[in-house]
Amino acid sequence: MPKKLSKQPTLTGTAPTSLPSILSDGQPLPRAVVFDLDYTLWPFWVDTHVYPPLRPNPAHNACTDKIGETFAFYDDVPSVLHGLALAGVKLAVASRTHAPDLGREMLKLLHVPPASSVLEDSSGGAAEGGKKDKTRKAIEFFDAGLEIYPSSKIRHFEALGKKTGIPHTEMLFFDDESRNRDTESLGVTMWLVRDGVTWNEVVNGIKEWRRRRGV
Repeated sequence: MPKKLSKQPTLTGTAPTSLPSILSDGQPLPRAVVFDLDYTLWPFWVDTHVYPPLRPNPAHNACTDKIGETFAFYDDVPSVLHGLALAGVKLAVASRTHAPDLGREMLKLLHVPPASSVLEDSSGGAAEGGKKDKTRKAIEFFDAGLEIYPSSKIRHFEALGKKTGIPHTEMLFFDDESRNRDTESLGVTMWLVRDGVTWNEVVNGIKEWRRRRGV
């Protein structure tokens, strides 16, 4: 049965989140974490539920489309992006959406607030001269690449591997569709998310990635 548009996350703001200890316990982390878009980073299909043009709200934490529907990330996504980046993990997107330009536009229009506003005891991104403690376009976080086009996820990961030089065994993939486990034939670890990316899903995904490495 096709998914219906999910209820959008609340935009009233949440209390800063403590980084999970798994990011700083001295054990290996994936060199790259790759996210699907639809029903993974945000609760909608960008090629089905969204009617351009898009208009961001003043805070740039949500967009409204032509018919007045509002779209935003799942609640934990801003702190997850900051937390993984602060831990030195590269980030990427692998999406087979049929509206790649709209997906990229959404990533440009949705901004991520400063690390200090979503993470407790954040360093403010000193490693990048404080860049992480400024409001940034979401698209700027994905330093390992954006593979957003109709195709197989296998092709997406082949492209990411060539682009980054990171072995597929060093990649952790979050996706909401079990059929995309075919990426594991490349050596990728895929973690199936049930209701969008949350810190709990991220921690469990890292644990599974470590388990497969015998850590």
